[in-house]
Amino acid sequence: MKIRKNLLLFLKGIGMGGADVVPGVSGGTIALITGIYEELLSSIKSIDIQAFQLLLKFRIAELWKHINGTFLLTLFAGIFFSLVTLSKLVVMAMEHFPIQLWSFFFGLIIISAFMVAKEIKGWHFSTYLAFALGTIIAWLITSAAPSHTPDTEIFTFLAGLIAICAMILPGISGSFILVIMGKYEHIVNALNNMDIIKLLTFAAGCVVGLLSFSRLVSWLLNRYHKLTIAVLSGFMLGSLNKIWPWKETVSYYMDRHGIQKPLEQVNISPAAYLDSSGQHPYLLQAILFMALGIGLVVGIELLAKSSSKGTLKKESA
Repeated sequence: MKIRKNLLLFLKGIGMGGADVVPGVSGGTIALITGIYEELLSSIKSIDIQAFQLLLKFRIAELWKHINGTFLLTLFAGIFFSLVTLSKLVVMAMEHFPIQLWSFFFGLIIISAFMVAKEIKGWHFSTYLAFALGTIIAWLITSAAPSHTPDTEIFTFLAGLIAICAMILPGISGSFILVIMGKYEHIVNALNNMDIIKLLTFAAGCVVGLLSFSRLVSWLLNRYHKLTIAVLSGFMLGSLNKIWPWKETVSYYMDRHGIQKPLEQVNISPAAYLDSSGQHPYLLQAILFMALGIGLVVGIELLAKSSSKGTLKKESA
């Protein structure tokens, strides 16, 4: 039973890693729709002073239990596996089948936003307001144009801190935040050139952001669960602005290889896409891939309910 549970968790990690590769899709979205979001936050939050005290005393077994080590190790192993294997497949799909890929994620996220919002019992004015606020914030973030920022250690630290916070939030992509802050290429270059100082500075920002922001979100979920879930589902809905499959590029930039790539894009209709680009909008395929994304989330939901019913039957027997 444990092997099956850990294998399923590993697969969820693969899904999170695959989502994080796509600028505009958050691994937090996958964590939320697969039912591990709150446990993930709680496990990260448990890396605290008590954990370091246990480490210094070499009480490894107690430390492992305290931080929910098996959960974190299995999940992050799945994320790492996905980043080093499936990332190439996702990048290839983004280059050769962008409409189909974005359509899949569009369907996946729109049904996920509905599923998450459905868990809120008893909607009130404050809940609707929180949902609208989350939607507007995500919409504005995904509409922001990339900017030029200082290439200093302090700003690199801040970029890591903010990007990892966005990665925790469903609907807001950490990689897209780096693009907006003008730091995506800098971090990629630092990775390829093995700029240890810059990478350690960025990693330090990520660690600080992860350990602090996870505590904030976890606290909000414990104290204001309905409102927080409403905001998170709003984030997911607002992120659809970035994931709309048909776009027109209004400006470009040159990457480190001297290749021209889209910088600013606006959403357009499939018909306008055909007129502006001269390329086929693949409307039928887009609808099918949206349906596939919707079907995947519905299938996960049904599987989760079936598993929980089976567990309850065994416990009552």
